[in-house]
Amino acid sequence: MLDSFAITRRWPAKDANVIQLYSLPTPNGVKVSAMLEETGLPYEAHLVNIMDGDQFTPEYLSLNPNNKIPAIIDPNGPDGTPLPLWETGAILIYLAEKSGKFLPTDPSKRAEVLQWLMWQMGGFGPMLGQFGFFYAYGGKDIEDKRPMERYRDEAKRLLAVLDKRLDGREVVAGDEYSIADIAIWPWVRALFTAYNAGDVLELESFPNVLRWHTSCADRPASKIAVNVPPRP
Repeated sequence: MLDSFAITRRWPAKDANVIQLYSLPTPNGVKVSAMLEETGLPYEAHLVNIMDGDQFTPEYLSLNPNNKIPAIIDPNGPDGTPLPLWETGAILIYLAEKSGKFLPTDPSKRAEVLQWLMWQMGGFGPMLGQFGFFYAYGGKDIEDKRPMERYRDEAKRLLAVLDKRLDGREVVAGDEYSIADIAIWPWVRALFTAYNAGDVLELESFPNVLRWHTSCADRPASKIAVNVPPRP
């Protein structure tokens, strides 16, 4: 069934009956590997090395025309046929519905979880990513520091929103750990690991975020997910 997907010619499936994950353990990549580990859905991971431009190859673009990681193919889709899927928010919702885990069935609580998932997709992730570029990567050499300052301030504003939300709460939305938590914590982790931005963002001033992040990152599934697939 998977042979009809051009991507499998570059990244062949070892087991064509399990979910195929094409990824790298960036914050967005970790979101999906963490979800797969949490749900226990069988999968195999293929390294898409974005430093080498794998995401621009015809094979990868045949699955995700937006040339971003991660993407998946579920060989056992809802109608019994393979389902290709990209965009992490869509993937998390799909995997939650497939597994029956990490997304409440109560309509109000479900809407609350999806609200915070969309907050991550539309604001928290993109703004922290821009901050990281201008602070830690190529943009740090730009003499005009206004872009970095703009995204630094927005990152701090969003962290304050999250910190206030987590005041007296163990999870971001609903009553239990959900795809909202899974979507957000890898981006907080990046502030320490990829960007080394603890001081400039004054992360110690967000104690609720730090407490919550530790509880998320210490989950057994999370510890595995941050190295799936292993970096080259």
